[in-house]
Amino acid sequence: MTTAHEPASHAPAWVRDIAPYVPGKPIEELARELHLDPAGIVKLASNENPRGPSPKALAAIATAAADITRYPDGNGFALRSALASRLGVAPECLVLGNGSNDVLELVTQAFLTPGDEAIYAQHAFAVYPLATHARGAKGVVVPAKDHGHDLPAMLAAVTPRTRVVFVANPNNPTGTWIGATAMEAFVANVPREVVVVLDEAYDEYLAPSDRSRSISWIGRYPNLIVSRTFSKAYGLAALRVGYGVMDASVADLLNRVRQPFNVNSLAQAAAIAALGDAAYVEESARSNREGMRQIEAGLAKLGVAFVPSHGNFLLVNVGDGARVYAALLRDGVIVRPVANYGLPAFLRVTVGLPAENERFLAALGRALGSPRANA
Repeated sequence: MTTAHEPASHAPAWVRDIAPYVPGKPIEELARELHLDPAGIVKLASNENPRGPSPKALAAIATAAADITRYPDGNGFALRSALASRLGVAPECLVLGNGSNDVLELVTQAFLTPGDEAIYAQHAFAVYPLATHARGAKGVVVPAKDHGHDLPAMLAAVTPRTRVVFVANPNNPTGTWIGATAMEAFVANVPREVVVVLDEAYDEYLAPSDRSRSISWIGRYPNLIVSRTFSKAYGLAALRVGYGVMDASVADLLNRVRQPFNVNSLAQAAAIAALGDAAYVEESARSNREGMRQIEAGLAKLGVAFVPSHGNFLLVNVGDGARVYAALLRDGVIVRPVANYGLPAFLRVTVGLPAENERFLAALGRALGSPRANA
């Protein structure tokens, strides 16, 4: 508790009311807490790529490391140029971020003030309310439909005070996905003065025919921002590099509030190399599909329900998320509890390598007391 004479008491009430983001438990932390061998712990908590990074990215990092006494290119010229060429947009339409989370924060910095409203779905990514409340704005939560976004209800929630609408597609932590026709129809019907953010962090895991065409819509809808990341399918989570694609006038606004050197040199070099390794990304997507089928089959044997997913994770209904999560930790398996998303019966499980998936399924069976645990 703070007193009137403490500095924290003078922070805005909306900042003091924020519940901090809690990341997935690190392997080293669990090892310390339960005196486990770190080498024997399986982490399936943070939707990371289990394959390790592209060798091309590692080589680029090694080369760039020789210059770490220099500040990075604050404008990210080479990376923006590579992205512009890949995506078919002008470099002026790109904003780089310290992960795509940074881009989401920049949107709220540029467009939200106290009293404004931002709309997002129930069970949507936790950063949306965090970023919204940090600006003193009001978050409008639209109830989920089948664990996913109810787009008609979200459209109906728009008011004259609405400044931003967030849509995660696929959605984290539920894995639900909206097809292009419905998604574009929604964007087309949102008033042009309202910014629509399509958070597509998991787009590369979709089947090629389903991958988003949203970037091609920006010319028709200048209020549209598409955010993506190198943390997932590209395997660069630790380097924190993402980007947003948007109308050049909107990009100009975000760049005004962006930190000058928000993406470091190693991250920029690795991202450029990762963009040039399409085979790595496609193999990651293929491996993910196989791992998803493996986990789904194992859950079916255990009689455990789950939400069909379009990402690299599954939302699994274990009945008592807190109890099963704790049991899995004792077994050396880290997954993600999602009670903070209003889903206390569920756990979110990242698709891992085949041996990791089997380890999770066996541990889950033991946690649930299933006779099929070692079948």
